[in-house]
Amino acid sequence: MPYYYDFEITGFHKMTNNSRFSQAATQLLKRRVSGTKAQRLDEKICPHSIEDALAIQDEMSAQRQDGIGGWKCLLPPAEDQLVVAPIFADTIHRGAVCKLFADNKMARIEPEIAFILGKDLPAQQSDYSLAEIDDALAGCYMALELMQDRFVENSGALFYEKLADCLVNQGLFIGPEIDKRLAYKASTITIKIEQDEKKQTFSGKHPNQWPQNPLYWLINFMSKRGTDFKAGQAIITGSYAGIIELNFDLDTEIEYAGLGKYRLEFKELV
Repeated sequence: MPYYYDFEITGFHKMTNNSRFSQAATQLLKRRVSGTKAQRLDEKICPHSIEDALAIQDEMSAQRQDGIGGWKCLLPPAEDQLVVAPIFADTIHRGAVCKLFADNKMARIEPEIAFILGKDLPAQQSDYSLAEIDDALAGCYMALELMQDRFVENSGALFYEKLADCLVNQGLFIGPEIDKRLAYKASTITIKIEQDEKKQTFSGKHPNQWPQNPLYWLINFMSKRGTDFKAGQAIITGSYAGIIELNFDLDTEIEYAGLGKYRLEFKELV
């Protein structure tokens, strides 16, 4: 059974219009460029709570032109922490080429499963049932979360600042479809990655046991906050192998043993 986390939402709508959060959102969006390694936000606009961080995320979404194309999430790792962030539509890729910003000169990715909605799930104060969420899915896909740590090393940035900045996310790559029944059973996956002569194998394990568990939590938690989930949005729910660093401009094969494989090439955005 998924873990549900109750969180105080009083005053949320009032906070989203606060100029402090708008300024923070503007600063964080400006950092989404090649080579970014920035210091902490100015104390005057720095988030000091989960509410602050989520309000800044809302402001970032409002300031962009492309809208929200997906979400990243995990079950809450601690009483005072959440893992949830929007993934912006223009940063989601498919096909044979994946474009992303380099981080420490590498393409940094996390292998995950993406759940793509086939139906809208409008905001509501009551929980959606697990069956309703399952029925809303259009399919399950191999996916890579694209990572970019935009804070300088040893910046001292607090968790709330990292949460506001979408927890290192810079985008998403969506690969081949996976049989839904197999995806729901994918507690562990052997992941193989081949680039040129280099072959890597990872004994992948989902951080929340089953990849659908954070999906259920996300829909109901954010729905109660007023978030409408839209058909076509992709939801990723946790990495099977942490961050993996790969090279640009090489033919790359990624395999989830027993589920599928595909080839792509990473191209650096500059």
